[in-house]
Amino acid sequence: MLSILLHVLAAAAYTALAAYFWNTRWMSARAGAAAQRAAALPARQPGFRGWERLLLTLAVLFHAWLLEGDMFAGGQFSFGFAHALSIMTLLALVFYGAESYVHPLEGLPVLVLPPAAICVMLPPLFAGGVFTTQLKSPAFAAHIAVSMLASAFFAIGAAHAVLMATMEKRLHGHARTTGPMGMPPLLTMERLLFQVLGVGFACLTLTVASGVFFSEEIFGRALQFDHKTVFSLLAWLIFGVLLLGRVAYGWRGRTALKGTFAGFAALLLAYVGSRFVLEVVLGRVAG
Repeated sequence: MLSILLHVLAAAAYTALAAYFWNTRWMSARAGAAAQRAAALPARQPGFRGWERLLLTLAVLFHAWLLEGDMFAGGQFSFGFAHALSIMTLLALVFYGAESYVHPLEGLPVLVLPPAAICVMLPPLFAGGVFTTQLKSPAFAAHIAVSMLASAFFAIGAAHAVLMATMEKRLHGHARTTGPMGMPPLLTMERLLFQVLGVGFACLTLTVASGVFFSEEIFGRALQFDHKTVFSLLAWLIFGVLLLGRVAYGWRGRTALKGTFAGFAALLLAYVGSRFVLEVVLGRVAG
């Protein structure tokens, strides 16, 4: 019961922060720009206030502490679709926080925090499978770690793509503001998107390679072309083609956004979707 209450508290913290950034960065963008023009005031300097960054950091640390307890309770290693989603959103917030020191990305929390508020609640509700022999395998640990890194980078990429789509829509609609307050120009966002996708693609390549070459050691069986393998390879192919098209043909704009969404959807179906079907629909939770 106490564990559930702590997870509810973490979800409430994320929800409150999301509401705060929605009101201060998104809803106030147009009103703030109009007030500055009317009063001839200088634009607000981009960046987080110290206490805003502190609250975000504390919420992320609380999430990490809860997740560690969910995965390693009783000296066992439990993992399933709920843990994967929780790790993905947690790492996405960590990477976002690091990125915000370099670029003003104050509108991004509104897109990342609500999913995190949902995902932090899932591990106590869906325990997943218990892994025993795999936990002792360095290949298994590396495979899981790199796959979660790839998912987190692509989650940040998807959030970037949503934000870019919003900014582009406002720009084409001749809006006074192109996006939330404290955001870089659209071209800068596009460059950041492909940088994030490039790192995510490298991690996904390592994930696919480790799954192919160490399948026997990691999973205790030879490589099988199941739903997880097929969707992982599909996601790898989509992101690979997108990055190649960017270099060779200068792909950008809506092509980049559609490719990002399609690749991220395939990646979610690869592990999260297959494990959800096994654990929830079919009721099979064995590791």
